[in-house]
Amino acid sequence: MKTTAADVMIDCLIDWGVDTIFGMPGDGINGLMESLRTRSDKIRFVQVRHEESAAFMAVAYAKYTGRLGVCLATSGPGGLHLLNGLYDAKLDGAPVLAITGHHFHDLIDEHSQQDVNLDRVFMDVSVYNARVMGPKHVEGVTHLACRNALGKRGVAHVNFPVDFQSMPLKAGNASTRNVDRYYLAKKGKPRELPGEDQIMEAAALLNSGKRVVILAGQGAFGATEELLAVAEKLGAPIVKALLGKACVPDDNPMTTGGIGLLGTLPSEEAIKSCDLLFMVGTSFPYVEFLPKATQARCVQIDIDPCKIGLRFPADVGLVGDSAQTLNALIPHLQRNEDRSFLEKAQDGRKKWWKLMQARGEREDVPMKPQVVAWELGKRLQSDAVVSSDSGTITSWWARQIPAKKGQKYSLSGTLASMANGLPYTIAAQLAYPERQCVAFVGDGGFSMLMGEFATAVRYKLPIKVIVVSNETLGQIKWEQMVFLGNPEYGCDLHPIDFAKFAEACGGHGFRIEDPKDCGAILDEALACEGPVVIDAIVDKQEPPLPAKIEFEQAKNFALSMMRGEKYRSSVIKTVAKNRAKEMV
Repeated sequence: MKTTAADVMIDCLIDWGVDTIFGMPGDGINGLMESLRTRSDKIRFVQVRHEESAAFMAVAYAKYTGRLGVCLATSGPGGLHLLNGLYDAKLDGAPVLAITGHHFHDLIDEHSQQDVNLDRVFMDVSVYNARVMGPKHVEGVTHLACRNALGKRGVAHVNFPVDFQSMPLKAGNASTRNVDRYYLAKKGKPRELPGEDQIMEAAALLNSGKRVVILAGQGAFGATEELLAVAEKLGAPIVKALLGKACVPDDNPMTTGGIGLLGTLPSEEAIKSCDLLFMVGTSFPYVEFLPKATQARCVQIDIDPCKIGLRFPADVGLVGDSAQTLNALIPHLQRNEDRSFLEKAQDGRKKWWKLMQARGEREDVPMKPQVVAWELGKRLQSDAVVSSDSGTITSWWARQIPAKKGQKYSLSGTLASMANGLPYTIAAQLAYPERQCVAFVGDGGFSMLMGEFATAVRYKLPIKVIVVSNETLGQIKWEQMVFLGNPEYGCDLHPIDFAKFAEACGGHGFRIEDPKDCGAILDEALACEGPVVIDAIVDKQEPPLPAKIEFEQAKNFALSMMRGEKYRSSVIKTVAKNRAKEMV
């Protein structure tokens, strides 16, 4: 029964199909917590150790399920902690609702404790942002927040003064214009198909291409079969943006894998030699890896009209759902009988995977990080959900773990935040309790929010966390050397025994140091019941090299050595040894 304003909000969320809220209690949201307590049979509250994690969990829940992710934080610092995760949602287009508390409504802006106007703070991150002005205001605001988050694929924020939360509905008088209304918990369906004339124009341009490349991103999830059908007709290799890792399985011969610094050599070569770029559901931000504008024409599909032509000048822009738009295109596409461009890309693909296998089977000690990723990839279940953190760890996740049909993969893509991997995996396990959910993280990112492993233990979540420990902020280290020509500075990390940490939290801990033992220990750890941390000790000097090393990068690397890199001898030895092995 709706008796308070907080009850109204929680009942609205239930009507919208929300079954999980991630957050941390606080005195600024006590009314909401009481409503959650009395409705715990319909909606689950997951208590986190840090509000940043709550936001990351809401993002992952939205990304992996397609549903609304919801996080809850108290007034002041609690709400502020949400922001990093919410920017992850904004930049990757995930529908998330953030609910925050506030001071008593008649003490706001009077310099009281935790008097932070979060509705003003959240203006940039939100597609919808409102402060509750009384009990009669709650229902409309909550429905609009859910509708905007889902409809605009972004962050909605509702700031709720604490005294209003517990206020009985009858205590709040509605204004004369605020008449009783009926709010439908269902978002409107936007136009999902471009017009027939645009379809025909796009088809004509695609048919004219001799060397077509498809660049697919997260907007192509759910369009795998359509992508493959178009690729087959056009003789076009499929290149994948990082967030689109799972849109086409890596074992399919039509894809050459990723693009960019973490991408593959055959993808880079295909992009640089194409005469037509077909972008499907992606706003891949690194334009330096796209063709020159004078080199190729472009057809682009995106659900968001603002994304058309954002990265590359689109000759034809199709605003619509990827799968439906591709289906409309397919009957008008002609088969490209010249398969030489595709066959060259496929030959490069075979050579690339042989190189990845060779790197993944190295027996050097210290162990190479590629070995951990390669051995994990062989052991993942067919429906595994694999979340990565940001840093050098992303290189090994992107390249050494092949995505298979039925698996899900994600990470903090455009924001590229550290620390998301563990919260993402907790959310995935809560969303899919029967699936294998794995975090593939570095020691730098994991240590930021590793207290959430206790959350996994508390809720008996059988997550598996692989921590690739190299005792350095590796991505920053190599950027300092290769992009700037400077010796690394401030990147070393004090070692932590993460296996013992896991045991201290009540979970299971394993440690891998010898690559010969890697597979067997992973087998044991993955089969273990309950939450597990696998601490994999790897070579801290292993560089995350791009698929093709540019002259400027090689020059800067040499400069960093000359300018006093403290690990000069071991870095040079590692790089030289790697090069020698791959030339044999």
